[in-house]
Amino acid sequence: MTITIFLGSLLLAMAIGIPIAFALLISGVALMWHLDLFDAQILAQNVINGADSFPLLAVPFFMLAGEIMNVGGLSRRIVKLALAVVGHVPGGLGYVAIMAAVILAAVSGSAVADAAALASLLLPMMVAAGHDRARSAGLIASAGIIAPVIPPSIGFVIFGVAGNVSISKLFLAGIVPGLLLGVALAATWWWLVRKEQVAPPAKASRAEVLTALKEAVWALGLPVIILVGLRMGVFTPTEAAVVAAVYALAVAMLVYRELSLRQLAEIFQSAARTSAIVMFLVAAAMVSAWLITVADMPSKVIGMLQPFMGNQTVLLLAIMVLVMVVGTAMDMTPTILIMTPVLMPVVKAAGIDPVYFGVLFIMVNAIGLITPPVGTVLNVVAGVGRVSMAQVARGVLPFMTAQFAVVLLLVLFPSIVMVPLRWLAG
Repeated sequence: MTITIFLGSLLLAMAIGIPIAFALLISGVALMWHLDLFDAQILAQNVINGADSFPLLAVPFFMLAGEIMNVGGLSRRIVKLALAVVGHVPGGLGYVAIMAAVILAAVSGSAVADAAALASLLLPMMVAAGHDRARSAGLIASAGIIAPVIPPSIGFVIFGVAGNVSISKLFLAGIVPGLLLGVALAATWWWLVRKEQVAPPAKASRAEVLTALKEAVWALGLPVIILVGLRMGVFTPTEAAVVAAVYALAVAMLVYRELSLRQLAEIFQSAARTSAIVMFLVAAAMVSAWLITVADMPSKVIGMLQPFMGNQTVLLLAIMVLVMVVGTAMDMTPTILIMTPVLMPVVKAAGIDPVYFGVLFIMVNAIGLITPPVGTVLNVVAGVGRVSMAQVARGVLPFMTAQFAVVLLLVLFPSIVMVPLRWLAG
């Protein structure tokens, strides 16, 4: 009955058009009434405590870093470097999109920001070269969702806070799976375009490659600083977010000199608006998380999943399918906030490593960003690239299938995640 009331009130509120943050508050109030615990003071206290978290400070700073990168020229130089290195091979512009997405993912951590940058810079070039518009848009959307998997990742920060899991370990564990997503996209792109008669751009000379590398070296320095700093224990993930924002600002204003004070004010406003939305979602979700614990809902979910508890692989597959279904109708952040408090006790009871589960969970949530009908990244690429939503959804299908195959591979072979993590974490 408790689960029915929680899900029923949440889905009903969403169905009538109430924003997700307020829908979470409504479901929390409904649970409070059901448990005879309603108290406005408790409600307010949990909302305040939900946003009062030091690790969550990483979210606005990583978002700010992504905004600065796109406006300040860092993203454009990374794309230019990828174009110089792999643009000349058959289907080269697709590989440029994938390579640029992987590099951008190691800098911004935002799928929306990366997809917007790639769509504005590369989609016109790919269409002009003769590539299918829908397929090109689908590739760019799929490449954009690598950002929540490769560190620094906003998704890992939110999951780490909600599930009480080490964010530093999540960052390190996401490197290999993120690269595998890129490899899967490259293999799928090669298969799809192998018979196309599209002339690639002319091969860049060695001098042009060196020039592109020289221009991009400041942008490439950021992921190195973050990963080395985390690996050596120089700073925490929250401090890494501050370093990323300050570094991107310094490079954009002092080195590339493409960012003016007027633009800076607009960037701060945009990052603040986005951060406020995310933080309010987190605060509202913490009310539901507290009540989920009080109502002992995890034990009820464990009972429902008891037939799968004896086999970790089958249990993970069942959970991933559930997350996939939820991801088609809900954005990434609320999915993490709603499902993490419920699923983490199940995962721990089954003896599954929380870091390993976190990587799979975030990967499936990231893929949810390109699954219709919600598909936030699909909407961004469609809007920025002036492509219809139906075209992007059609073009993304083969790439999304390849990314699901990577998730299945990691479920069947956990060592692909855990062995590199043990080596990186020392």
